[in-house]
Amino acid sequence: MYKKIKVYFKNKNLEKKLKKDNKFFDYQINTHITSAKTVLIIDDKLPEFDKDSGSRRLNIIIDILLQNQVSVFLIGDFKEYKYKTDYVAYYRNKGVVVYEPSLDESGKLITKELFIATISDGLDFVWLHRPLIFKKYYTVIKKYNAKVKIAFDMVDFHYLRMKRESELKNNSKLLVEANKFLEIELNNARLADEIIVISETDKANFAAYFPEVSKMKVISNIHNFINDNHNFKSFDERKGLLFVGSFDHLPNVDAVSYLKDEIMPLIWNTNPDIQLTVVGSNPPQHILNLNTDYFRVLGYVEDLTEYFNTSRLFIAPLRYGAGIKGKIGQSMEFGLPLVTTDVGAEGFDFGTLYHTMVTNHSESFAQLVVNMYTDKTLWNSVSENSKKVLEPFSLSQTTRTIMSILN
Repeated sequence: MYKKIKVYFKNKNLEKKLKKDNKFFDYQINTHITSAKTVLIIDDKLPEFDKDSGSRRLNIIIDILLQNQVSVFLIGDFKEYKYKTDYVAYYRNKGVVVYEPSLDESGKLITKELFIATISDGLDFVWLHRPLIFKKYYTVIKKYNAKVKIAFDMVDFHYLRMKRESELKNNSKLLVEANKFLEIELNNARLADEIIVISETDKANFAAYFPEVSKMKVISNIHNFINDNHNFKSFDERKGLLFVGSFDHLPNVDAVSYLKDEIMPLIWNTNPDIQLTVVGSNPPQHILNLNTDYFRVLGYVEDLTEYFNTSRLFIAPLRYGAGIKGKIGQSMEFGLPLVTTDVGAEGFDFGTLYHTMVTNHSESFAQLVVNMYTDKTLWNSVSENSKKVLEPFSLSQTTRTIMSILN
């Protein structure tokens, strides 16, 4: 009860601020849609395309929808009174109708639910991104439009990722949380009209618990090899190792700690001059504290192009996780060779080069890094193979899948 009263007064204060700023919702502009299809997308935030792989994927999905004359409404699941508007202008400039707190004609606050109620009759499809978003919004959507098709975008198989973490850390409490998530994901799958999985591997893993594979569609990360990369540098022109990953995602925090504690000391025993650069948004303080001249922790970097074009090797020693790892695909977009683990390699077919790129033990991981860092012929083979590896992740294939779901 106290929490509801607190939210009520915070929203009232927000109403006063919006009145002062003259921020009213334009019903005619925001609800007059002429496209043949209309989609509502809800995520736990407005997709931060420049910070994490899941958001980058969703941003491209939005582009595909718009390019195919599908109108898009977008909601980030922030509380109204502390709504983050950092990416509102970016998506509005694309042509997306983005929810943000505003007032109706009577001066009443338009909440997320009221926004949904306003647009619901014209919706053809609702795309709920991540398990907890589906759990929270499914009944809200059905309340206002009982017939609309709803997709559950898993992003990755959360239960599997959390289960792997519990096994790595031998933590029974994490396993309890993983099992709770499994129940959420299974219930979401039963309710959804379409289940969107990020890879054939995740599809097979989820099918072991939910056998209705006919409901599952694979929409992976979208990766296109950069054919006209004019700043691509040769093996001899490059130096250093690169790791990229958002630190809001716990497997990345673990991977960087693992690099510092176990892998880099082994690499430095062979070649003490090799420098690692770690890039990623929102690093916690204990990761920032790892920064040294040869273990550089940079935090968020807006444009990674220079790092992908000048580093000699990408490394991703992920010890747990699920789904497709955007960092792996992004590295190959630039033709940058990499070393990773089985978890990092999931969903990618490296062909005959697999065993030169993938291992799960710190000693062999360090050895593969040194091998590829010093072997020009091997480095060139892996770089040249990147285009073939990325063929299943093409924009054209993803577009066909998305439009088949909508149609």
